[in-house]
Formats: sequence, structure tokens, C-alpha cells
Amino acid sequence: MKQGIAAARRSARTLAACVAFGLGALGAPAQAQDKWPSRPITWVVPFAAGGSTDIVARTIGQEVSRALGQPVVVENRPGAAGAVGAGYVARAKADGYTLFGGTISTHAINASLYKNLSYDPVKDFEPVSLVGYVPNVLMVNAELPVSNVQELIAYAKKKNGLSFASSGAGTSTHLAGELFADLIHVPMTHVPYKGSPQAVQDVAAGLVPFLFDQLTAGEAMIKAGKLRALAVTSPKRSALLPKVPTMAEAGVSGFEMVSWQALYAPHGTPKEIVQRLNAEVVRALKQPAVQQRLSQQLGMEIVGSTPAELAALMDKEIPRWAALVKKSGAKVE
Repeated sequence: MKQGIAAARRSARTLAACVAFGLGALGAPAQAQDKWPSRPITWVVPFAAGGSTDIVARTIGQEVSRALGQPVVVENRPGAAGAVGAGYVARAKADGYTLFGGTISTHAINASLYKNLSYDPVKDFEPVSLVGYVPNVLMVNAELPVSNVQELIAYAKKKNGLSFASSGAGTSTHLAGELFADLIHVPMTHVPYKGSPQAVQDVAAGLVPFLFDQLTAGEAMIKAGKLRALAVTSPKRSALLPKVPTMAEAGVSGFEMVSWQALYAPHGTPKEIVQRLNAEVVRALKQPAVQQRLSQQLGMEIVGSTPAELAALMDKEIPRWAALVKKSGAKVE
């Protein structure tokens, strides 16, 4: 009798162990699915392919992909100075699988330029890291009878104003043109495009006299002799264009405008994911191959910051650009 009871108890323990093992096995896949990242990550670029924001995403994304063991897929959603892409990401699930390549346009200028912005640059995003600063370059059609900024100003006054191209209404390239017109007291007509490539091509073709844009957009045309670089908008000269003066050196005081690139996630993204992304972006920016491409191709001053430092930058930039938008009278229809 006792042997029968003992055998029954052993059978019960064995059954319990088997059940526990089975439940554990069933729970393992669920735990694995909860581990981030377990699938590809989308990095949304709010501008056309080939521009500086796109290059930044593809360059850093490749390094982050290696570190996380999952593909980082770049998705271009251009339109409205980056507002289309920003609005899309602002509404995305905050699970670490959707990231946003933010810029001075999407997270500083747009806040005051658009009356009905579809997102809040502060409340709808989690800052991850500032990537770096990029100067704009004043470029003119090579056939234009000017060889420096002062000659361009004289030519504009003689023509009672000129038109200028930009990569889109509300971008830093747009505001640069508006600021230029305001400082030299010459009326200018803004011609917006849906990205830098077409804007640069039309200036090179002589359809529009000049534009402000980042070097990566016009470098090929400058080398081909179709565009002429007159000045850079940064406080100091670019290492890629050492012979090209700053706007201040060219005689336009008060003109200092540097674009910036950054990474964001939707508001509410878990803090540990934001911290991991920050660590991987900062690590990527220290890689020689990444530094070489971003500095030599974009003329970028590479930074790599904490989320708090990026948030502090926005706190300064948003009111600064609001004042400039008001002063210049820049409008977006």
C-alpha cells in the first residue's frame, strides 16, 4: 500500500515538472518577442533621397544595424519642410521601431513658420542625440555676372530684386534667403522645391539665379563649373571650401546660420531604448569611416550628444528662429 502511495506521489511530481517545463517553453518565445529589437527598425527621413539628412541616416543606420543585430531601413517621406515625415512619426507607435531624422527645420523653424503644424516638436518626440552641425553655402549660377557676395548684392539691386531657390518652404535654405534679403534690403522672390536636387539643378541651369543649400547638394555642380560658391553661412570657413569666405567676411554682418541634424523617437518610447539608441549613435559617430563620410561629404561638425543636451538645444533654437521668422516676414502658404 505504502509503495503504491509513493509511486503515485512520484508520478504527480513528474507530471508537475512536465507541466512547468511546457509552460516555460511556451513562455520563451513571448519573452524573446519582447526583447528589443526583434525586428527591423525604420528610420524616417523627411526629405528626398540624396540630401544630407538621407546621407546621415544611411551612414549611421548602417553602424547601428550592426550593433543591434537588426536592419535599420531608411524610409523617405518628404514634404512641407519635413513636416509630413515628422507628423507621421509623431503618430507612430512608441516601441523603438520607428525613428526620425530631425533637423533644424522640423524641430525649430517649423514651430513658428506653420500656423497649423500637425505635430509638436517638443511634446511629440523623445530626443535621442544631436548628430552635428552643417553650414549652408551661397551658390549662384556660374553664368551670373558676379564673382563675390558684394557683386551679387549690387546685381540684385540693379535688377530691383532676384528670385532664389530652396529645398522647400520653411527649410533653413528658405530662411537663409529671407534673412539675406532682409539684411541687404533688397526684395527677393522665394522659389520652393521638394528637395535640394531639383533646386540645385534649376539654379545650375540658370532658371533661378541663386540659392543657399548644404555643400553636399551642390558640390558636383560646383566641380563641374555650373555653380559658383560665394560664401558659407557658418561662423568660420569650411574645411571643404577653405578659399570661400564666410558671409561676415564677405561683408554681410549679422548673417550666421548653421543647420543641424539629430535623431528622435516618438514620445513615450521606453527610456532604456532611448538610452541604448543614444549609446549606439554616439558610438557610431566615433567610427573613422563615419567621421570621414560625414565630415568630408557634408562638411559636418560632428557632435554626438546626450538626449538632455539635444533638448536644451531645441529650447534655444525654437525661440531664436521664431524671432527670425517674424523679422524676415517669411510665410508658408
